[in-house]
Amino acid sequence: MIRRDKTNYYLDLAEVVIQRGTCLRKQYGAVIVKNDEVVSTGYVGAPRGRANCIDLGFCIREQLNVPRGERYELCRSVHAEANAIISAARERMLGSSLYLAGIDLKDNGNYVQNANPCSMCKRMIINAGIEVLYIRDDKENFRVIKVQDYVENDESLRGQMGY
Repeated sequence: MIRRDKTNYYLDLAEVVIQRGTCLRKQYGAVIVKNDEVVSTGYVGAPRGRANCIDLGFCIREQLNVPRGERYELCRSVHAEANAIISAARERMLGSSLYLAGIDLKDNGNYVQNANPCSMCKRMIINAGIEVLYIRDDKENFRVIKVQDYVENDESLRGQMGY
């Protein structure tokens, strides 16, 4: 048996976390790790106590034809990265890594192509003190992003979308 490398192991955990997601369009799972210990996990879902899109059977952003990356205030869900950050104490996140995996339910459950955190999640990742982000591209391949790059390459100064 071949032992799985650590990065893909944590990305595999993020995929398992996806199974709790409630979005009808895209599902993401996030895992925050520090010193080889899982600090917290998060998936896409409505705030506690509110109805999820899978329960309602519709997505309001989809009904209104809202383009990707716009009008997040209309979305019922909290993003996976945000849920993972909310569930952890900041001192546990300082210097940690965030592992992110996404599947596109509108594309037969294939991996989300060019997945990236939205602008709001980038801001939370920065403020949480997370240092490195690993984003799954497929079952074996991933991208590594130093969070400092989000600080230095601030897309909001250029008026660009956060993806």
